[in-house]
Amino acid sequence: MAAEDKKTKLDWQDKPLADNERLKSQSNFLRGTILDDLADPLTGGFKGDNFQLIRFHGMYEQDDRDIRAERLEEKLEPLKFMLLRCRLPGGIIQPYQWIEIDKFAREHTYYQSIRLTNRQTFQYHGVPKGKLQPMHRLLHSIGLDSIATAADMNRNVLCTSNPIESELHQQAYEFAKKISEHLLPRSRGYLDVWIDGKKIESSEDLLKQEDEPILGKTFLPRKFKTAVAIPPLNDVDVYGNDMNFIAIQDENGQLCGFNVLVGGGLSFEHGNHKTYPNISLELGYVPLDKTLAAAEAVVTTQRDFGNRSDRKNARTRYTIQNMTLDGFRAEVEKRMGVKFEPIRPFKFTERGDRIGWVHGIDNRWHLTCFIESGRITDQPEKPLMTGMLEIAKVHKGDFRITANQNIIIANVAEEDKAQIESLAKQYGLIRPEVTKQREYSMSCVSFPTCPLAMAEAERVLPDFITELDKLMAKHHLSDDYIITRITGCPNGCGRAMLSEIGLVGKAIGRYNLHIGGDREGVRIPRLYRENITFEQILAELDELIGRWAKERSENEAFGDFVIRAGIIKPVVNSPVDFWNADLIPTVAA
Repeated sequence: MAAEDKKTKLDWQDKPLADNERLKSQSNFLRGTILDDLADPLTGGFKGDNFQLIRFHGMYEQDDRDIRAERLEEKLEPLKFMLLRCRLPGGIIQPYQWIEIDKFAREHTYYQSIRLTNRQTFQYHGVPKGKLQPMHRLLHSIGLDSIATAADMNRNVLCTSNPIESELHQQAYEFAKKISEHLLPRSRGYLDVWIDGKKIESSEDLLKQEDEPILGKTFLPRKFKTAVAIPPLNDVDVYGNDMNFIAIQDENGQLCGFNVLVGGGLSFEHGNHKTYPNISLELGYVPLDKTLAAAEAVVTTQRDFGNRSDRKNARTRYTIQNMTLDGFRAEVEKRMGVKFEPIRPFKFTERGDRIGWVHGIDNRWHLTCFIESGRITDQPEKPLMTGMLEIAKVHKGDFRITANQNIIIANVAEEDKAQIESLAKQYGLIRPEVTKQREYSMSCVSFPTCPLAMAEAERVLPDFITELDKLMAKHHLSDDYIITRITGCPNGCGRAMLSEIGLVGKAIGRYNLHIGGDREGVRIPRLYRENITFEQILAELDELIGRWAKERSENEAFGDFVIRAGIIKPVVNSPVDFWNADLIPTVAA
């Protein structure tokens, strides 16, 4: 039942639709006039609706902001290029695919790098417009694509990168792939534009040929993120996604079904009290044979009831706020034809990745390499890109990109272990100087390519963590860690709103400091200091970490301590609570 069929209209239905709704409905199922723009040599970018439409094909138009002012002074347009994000459910990629990906990055991208994202895939940064079709055709030739990794669709589906319980992981990974495929758009627009270069003008003809039974003609109201997790490891941050499937095992250790959680999301807008981050909420348990039906029912409920007037309030968490959780659950149950069973017991105990070697089943080894901020490139002393290429040439297993921006060289046979380790050390993929604190850090891309960036993130993370390591050593805590994340704006890409220390960019060189998340990833940190510099942040953390060192209970994490000590109060899933400064007793006037 579509929302417009309800007798009582939703609040947003009496308001004008966001222009994105017009754009989608007039796009010829996402084709637009993209092919015309590809043939235009006068600009490196896309015009009009096409600027937005390419996002449905997994791309964003960007430019090098470091030289933007210089080019404008010379009366040149900004140096425009595209970001491409690959669709890679569960993050698994084969060595032969990696070799081709590496070759394209070296020969055709402005930054000559591969960036691993916390959406468990890779991105190209700096692809010129003239190389877009060759890039998509290359991906297609090796069994990959970028459809539905951005814009108003279900994006790349995450899955726990568990290299130990490989049998259970394989079962969960297969469902991650099935969910991804089931929720893809049915339109041939991606293939027509990027693979065939086929121009189709008539939307009437398309309407006769194509249908979008799940996403609908105007797709979803806003972006939609999905994850599959295997407790006790919450390495995919399930509480920050619109829809989550938590794997449940039977008495024989086999996958028997999933707990379904909905409504997580980490983005907000500075000063806009109608926006807020929150964690996912429990709908119930479904057996394996109802998993895809549950996924479809959640997505179509969000499709029909999500806000299409105000995009800042269009994510699933706001739909649940408007419908209530019970109302949302009832609608999902009606659409999937069965009721949820009660949530099965589960518990998350940790996040992050197991850096280094771990031994899995079938005498296979798995090497997780720490990649700071996910950036794989060649630098002095750290030729990571060449190292990954050399390993791909000899590796007989597969690679797994993690949701923490690292990479696993997976399924290494005992007899190949020494060679893989030697290559990893030679090229800096194994570095003994990497501290535990650094391993538990993360950042978004931010400057110079992200148009939304307000402050630096990736480029300042290394030095910030070095200073944080000094504070940890000063207070005799070098063997411990605090989950720390930096994001250049409040859009949520760095997942700072699920960290113990979260820095959210406010302006160049200035950040909001949030503290009080937990190691399990189930608590939103609270604003502690606003619009301050790194020097001020480090001074604040020096005092807080000093107190933690002296006053902590046994094995008490930093985020738990600042709440127990009354330094801050925990955030609940409420916009009023998130923005209520009265609950922060130590914030300066």
